[in-house]
Amino acid sequence: MTQSKYIDREKSWLTFNARVLQEAADESVPLLDRLRFLGIFSNNLDEFFRVRYAAIRRMRFENVDSEKILGGVSAETLLKEITEIVIEHQSESLRILSEIEQKLEKENIYIVNEKQISKEQELFIRDYFIQTVSPAIVTIMLNDLDKFPLLKDTSGYLAIKLVMNNESESSVNEDKKVRYAVVEIPSTINRFVVLPTNSEKQYIILLDDVIRLNLNYIFNIFNYESMSAHMIKITRDAQLEFDSDLSKSFIEKVSDSVKERRVGEPVRFVYDQAIGKDTLAFLLERMHIDSSDSIIPGGRYHNRRDYMNFPNLGRYDLLYKKNPALSIPGLNIEGSILEKIRHKDYLLNSPYQSFSYIIKFLREAALDPKVVSIKITLYRLAKNSQIISSLINAAKNGKKVTVQIELQARFDEASNISYAEQMQTEGINLIFGIKGLKVHSKICIIERIEDTKLKRYGFISTGNFNENSAKVYTDVTLFTANNPIMKDVSKVFEFFEINYKVHRYKHLFVSPHYTRSKFLKLIDREIMNALSGKEAYIKIKMNSVSDYKMIDKLYEASAAGVKIQMIIRGICCLIPGIKGMSENIEAISIVDNYLEHSRIYIFSNNNNPEIYISSADFMTRNIDARVEVTCPIYDEDIKKEMLETFEIGWKANIKARIHSENLKNEYRKIAGEKPFRAQLEMYNYYKEKLETTSKKEKIF
Repeated sequence: MTQSKYIDREKSWLTFNARVLQEAADESVPLLDRLRFLGIFSNNLDEFFRVRYAAIRRMRFENVDSEKILGGVSAETLLKEITEIVIEHQSESLRILSEIEQKLEKENIYIVNEKQISKEQELFIRDYFIQTVSPAIVTIMLNDLDKFPLLKDTSGYLAIKLVMNNESESSVNEDKKVRYAVVEIPSTINRFVVLPTNSEKQYIILLDDVIRLNLNYIFNIFNYESMSAHMIKITRDAQLEFDSDLSKSFIEKVSDSVKERRVGEPVRFVYDQAIGKDTLAFLLERMHIDSSDSIIPGGRYHNRRDYMNFPNLGRYDLLYKKNPALSIPGLNIEGSILEKIRHKDYLLNSPYQSFSYIIKFLREAALDPKVVSIKITLYRLAKNSQIISSLINAAKNGKKVTVQIELQARFDEASNISYAEQMQTEGINLIFGIKGLKVHSKICIIERIEDTKLKRYGFISTGNFNENSAKVYTDVTLFTANNPIMKDVSKVFEFFEINYKVHRYKHLFVSPHYTRSKFLKLIDREIMNALSGKEAYIKIKMNSVSDYKMIDKLYEASAAGVKIQMIIRGICCLIPGIKGMSENIEAISIVDNYLEHSRIYIFSNNNNPEIYISSADFMTRNIDARVEVTCPIYDEDIKKEMLETFEIGWKANIKARIHSENLKNEYRKIAGEKPFRAQLEMYNYYKEKLETTSKKEKIF
């Protein structure tokens, strides 16, 4: 049997999501956080079907060579294999949820349904339904409609079957004996309703069951003898389609396309496996769902992504302890950040250190009389974004503010359109990207007049400028006034404005023009050093590696004797540890309380390490189809810090899994090593570093 060189991308992603499910199953994880991981697992799966599954499904119906694109497997076969894996994962997730609920009961927390409530709770629920839920409910009777109604892919529905109580059956048309309906579960109301209690026990009922209890209130105009209700959920293709109307602005085209997404083709149908066969057949036929779609039997409840927002009930003992974000040693957030950066580079590693430094940087620039301009790229933003507020503040203070905002950031399109319109109103100059390229770079530059000369300051990051996600995503941000680097950043913004001109960069690697060639050159240097008997290694931390050319180059480096260590959170199409192909490559994935998101590249350079941070993974889209920025680290203190923090990640033997061809998600065990949880040790590293710096400052 010929050894395969690559792992299928979709199966590798599903294996990553299985690692999230492992966290939900892990008894060492606090109970309420286990529920959160179940929610993340479900949310991830929704997006996978809307994007990746939908893309493969389109291949099946389009005239393309899917086997060539998918590495030798047909689209039809891969869709079936994905569905089989997902059914297995869904079954496991239901088992885990049942286990968590049993353990919550031991903590006096009860998730009850409409048949398990007391009389007092029933009175509360009925009143809550009438006052709060009923006005928000949409109910659609299906039998008499010529066309099946459009079901939203972000909503859950109760599929209702009414068996009518006919006084004279002979006089009634046979198909009138049964009526079908769907009730949309309102997404504007919290899914989890906390019930009043007079004891130490706490009770929660799902909104679905609040509705079930009150179905007679909805359908009391019908003379029925029995009624059943089972939850269903539809997932639709999320691809955006743009029209060619030249009279429309780009904002209008994206906005219209987002609206059209709601009528995208169904790609997954999830149903309560207790549903009647006749009801299921009716729904599948009327919705035109066939074997090309993923049909998944599930439990009584769907949309388990809502468990990400399960109420904490004041039980902080059932949650991970929250460590306060630390200060950056030597960089006082209460003083002038620009003044400090003028003399030295600083690195922010969030969420271990406070994201507030980025907000403070922009706030200071907004008020500083010497600052004349601010330029920034924006991809995903927080709700009520402080970043946007800071930029508007700067514009009101007479600064020339330029924002490149990516309107096609998937599932954030509507939010970004809203922010774009808000900034336009405030006089901010907006750039809406480059045709055919998403702008995924994370860069900011300000220009300041100092002694009649122009001085540039800025920051370059691996993650989004989003203060909410910064609390759970690990990312690094370099603050610098290094003139050569800032000149290159300035050229990137020139490229946004005049994109037919390809700039040359002396320090940055910029996709789509240079990232691939620059990284290949760095790997080639390690290969030459290894063949010459010099020290040669590569250490990589990123989200995903799926580009076959980059994988082949890493295989070549391994064959030459280059030692390669990889911390890959998500997709890993590379197969490590195969004799004759990748025996010098080790790869692990860390899935823990924080989402590992930073991209860091370290090359030995014959024991004179070169280190880079980047917005790009080794994925074809990042290298060839987006604007990405990779930045070198020149400050020796920061280089030392990054080498040390990589080693902290690499030593992980708790929450670390081994990437392997068998996709088993085996936990990494290092013989003779004490338990080492990288994220906890990372926080301790920065805490100790801050305390040491504080002691030195007191001495001097």
